[in-house]
Amino acid sequence: MEGIARYLIVCPLVFLGGFVDAIAGGGGLISLPAYLIAGLPVHASIGTNKISSAMGTTLTTYRFWRKGYVRARLSLLCALFALVGSTCGANLALLVDDQIFKILLLFILPLTALYVFKSKSMETAGKEPLSPRRTACLASVIALVIGVYDGFYGPGTGTFLLLLLTGLAHMSLNDAAGTTKVINLATNIAALVTYLINGQVYLALGLTAGIFGIAGNYLGAQCFTTKGSKIVKPLIGAVLALFFVRVIYELITG
Repeated sequence: MEGIARYLIVCPLVFLGGFVDAIAGGGGLISLPAYLIAGLPVHASIGTNKISSAMGTTLTTYRFWRKGYVRARLSLLCALFALVGSTCGANLALLVDDQIFKILLLFILPLTALYVFKSKSMETAGKEPLSPRRTACLASVIALVIGVYDGFYGPGTGTFLLLLLTGLAHMSLNDAAGTTKVINLATNIAALVTYLINGQVYLALGLTAGIFGIAGNYLGAQCFTTKGSKIVKPLIGAVLALFFVRVIYELITG
């Protein structure tokens, strides 16, 4: 699939991913398969998806910083660990053969989707705050580990970070949300640079799709209702079904 056809598939789906992400999170479960459905190789799909992810995360990180949710020293420390982890994860992904990676994604994508939507509880009430040093140590380890995951694959990163920072590091939800955005921005940038260096990014497609993703995120935030999340699972299910059909067809036909 070449040229304009790729844009006609990727851009609407990335827009949808941004819309879903604003409502309930998990937008990467749509945006990454979008590139694969459009026929990009796996590594190029992950690398190009990092452009739109980085664009959207940059804006949301700035928004959270303006609201005072970003603890500068802690976030900077976590970002450094995240940069290392994501770079390692991206380089590890580049070692995996394209066909093998497609088979892995047939299992990883649905498992990630299941975990993201079964693990929405981020209760912090009743948890004693940890000492600043212990919080920093735990948050740094979390940033490193999830950084590896985001560089290697990506979808669900924000949800995993929130769950771990509130559950293990006992951070307040606001502090965890702000730290999550900084970590996610760092992992996106590190992975993107790695994939760019290795020639695995479709720059024009990624930048265009990123604009659509930001528009979808903005519209999703404006249209958010308490019942809005009910539409998310069917949308993600439909996109994953298309992805499954495409990948299985390619594996069969070689």
